This record gives sequence, C-alpha cells and structure tokens, in this order.
Amino acid sequence: MELSLTTYAKNSMKKLITQGFILFGLFFLLWFALSRIDWFTILKVDWVSQKTEEKLGNLYWDFFQGEKKVVIEKKIIQPIDSLINRICSKNGIDSKKIKVHIVTSEEINAFALPNRHLVIYTGLLKIADNESEICGIIGHELAHMEKNHVMKKLIKEIGLTTLLASTTGGNSGAFIKESIKVLTSSAYDRNLENEADMLATKYMINAQLDPSNYATILNKLAEIEPDLNKKLTLINSHPDTYSRGEKVLNYKVNEKRKIVSILSSTTWSNFKEALN
Repeated sequence: MELSLTTYAKNSMKKLITQGFILFGLFFLLWFALSRIDWFTILKVDWVSQKTEEKLGNLYWDFFQGEKKVVIEKKIIQPIDSLINRICSKNGIDSKKIKVHIVTSEEINAFALPNRHLVIYTGLLKIADNESEICGIIGHELAHMEKNHVMKKLIKEIGLTTLLASTTGGNSGAFIKESIKVLTSSAYDRNLENEADMLATKYMINAQLDPSNYATILNKLAEIEPDLNKKLTLINSHPDTYSRGEKVLNYKVNEKRKIVSILSSTTWSNFKEALN
C-alpha cells in the first residue's frame, strides 16, 4: 500500500511537471505570436487615420500652399487628372478622394500628404518624356496612400503625441514646416519604398501602361543625382534609384502586355508647352 502511494505521488509529480512545461510552451508560443503582430500599425496608425488624418492633411496643405504657387492652367491640370483617373479606375482606387495639387517649382519632386493630398512639382513634370513616366511616379505616391505609409512615417519620425497636439491648436509654423520636411525631403523605410514601387508597377500594368517607363524615369533621376543639384529633392529622398529601376524592369518581365495611350499627341504637346 505504501509502495503504491509512493508510485502515485511520483506519477502525479511527473504529470504536474509535464503540464507545467506544456503551459510554459503555450505561453511562450502565444507571446511570440503576439510579438509578431504590428500593433503599432493596428492600434495607432488606424486610429490616427480615423481621428486626425483629415485635420493633418488640411493643416499641412493650408500651410504648404501659402509657401508655393499652385498651378491653375487647365492644359496642365486636365492631363494629370486624366492620368490619375485611368490609374485609379483600373485599380479600384476612389479617384474622388485624391486631392491633386500641381505646384510651380523647379524642384524635382512629388509626394503625398495625409488625407490623400498628392503634390506634384512642375520640375518633375518637365523632365518626363512621356505620360507613362509621370504615371509611374503618380502610381508610387498612390501606393504610399493606399498602404497608409504616410501616417506610418509621420508617427515614426515625429511621434503620435506631437501629431495629436498639432490638430488641437498646439502647433506652430516651425513645427508644421519641419513635419512637412519629413514627407518631402527624407526617405521612407526601404521596405515601404520597395512595396510602393512594386504596387506602382502593378497599377501601371492594370492600367495598360508600360511599366518600363517608370524604370526609365527612375534611371533618369539616378543619372542626374551625381550632380548634387539642390533642386533634385526627389532623388535625394529615394536612395538606390538604379536598383529600384532594375526591380521594376524585372517584374513579370516575360509577360506580354497590351499598351494604350491615355493622352493624345496634341494634348501631350500642349501640356509640355504650358509647363515651359
């Protein structure tokens, strides 16, 4: 009887130890799984997008347009609208939510502000040799919008608390100017840039545009980069421009594609003439 009780006790102890290891293993696996979830994006970025992105976008654009001259020439605006509408309609993007601003500036740049404000400098449009080159850049910025890269970058670089304060009157011209620099003059995370490039390429394919022209304008920017021209803010904010162009060219490279023209030759000529 005593022997059987001892055996029972030993078996019970082994069972408890085994259960303990199982519980510990389950706890560790649960912790590991939860640690892999991007809670920063889920809890902060989504919440900020719902509550403050519209205010931030309006705040930044109001300040921005006070510093720059906005283009109102229809021969420039309407072709860009046609290109954006084509990309959006073929990729399930609501073009009515895109707020397009073309700005007179010799700087070579295009960027997205919060709440789907898309800013394009005339300096960038001038170096484009065809509509597909412009569409590649537009697609890249639309991809940043669609993937919520804009708010992710602002939160990472500036901080959630500071952004929230800016929408409740706790802002200054200096803060707004500095935070705009984050979106206009510094690089996105490399992974975000790659994601935007690949998505822009898909956008172009779906819109029956030639994605090789996106690679062309990236390579064109890379060729200009060594000159260290202060006007070339786009290439300064997008490192490894040549390698980005190569990735675009290698995307489904062997697939045959039907290519269409969005703008007539006359519209394109008038567009380029108006820019100059």
